[in-house]
Amino acid sequence: MRILTPILTAVMLLGGTSFALSQEAMSKDHKMDAMASEMPAACKAADGMKMSKTRTPMHKMPKMDAAHSDLMDAMMGMMKPAAMQGMMAKDPDVAFVCGMIVHHQGAINMANAELKNGDDPWAKDMAQKVIDAQTKEIADMTTWLDKQAK
Repeated sequence: MRILTPILTAVMLLGGTSFALSQEAMSKDHKMDAMASEMPAACKAADGMKMSKTRTPMHKMPKMDAAHSDLMDAMMGMMKPAAMQGMMAKDPDVAFVCGMIVHHQGAINMANAELKNGDDPWAKDMAQKVIDAQTKEIADMTTWLDKQAK
């Protein structure tokens, strides 16, 4: 009985943790669903956008040519653990700014992919505007962070 009690306790704790983690994962899926519902209809109707929730590995996604791969790589770079580390800062202002730097850099990377692969003059002009504006904003945020560290 002495051994059985700790084992049962551990099983109950692990089971509860698994349930909590699954609830958190479902919550994040709902947030992503909400974000997707806010997208313009043209984005949701784009050919190849009908993805299931099975979390298809990137390299097996349909119609993933080099141009789309560049865009996806830029976006996924924002989700890497090293990129998200700054958002874990104790100071919420610092966490916000660190997250925005990562977000802006991802936008710059996506804009560079558009300049490299895109054909439409309006989209390429928008990409250049994103690069110009967000490069300056990253510099401003970095300056602010440097002052906060002192």
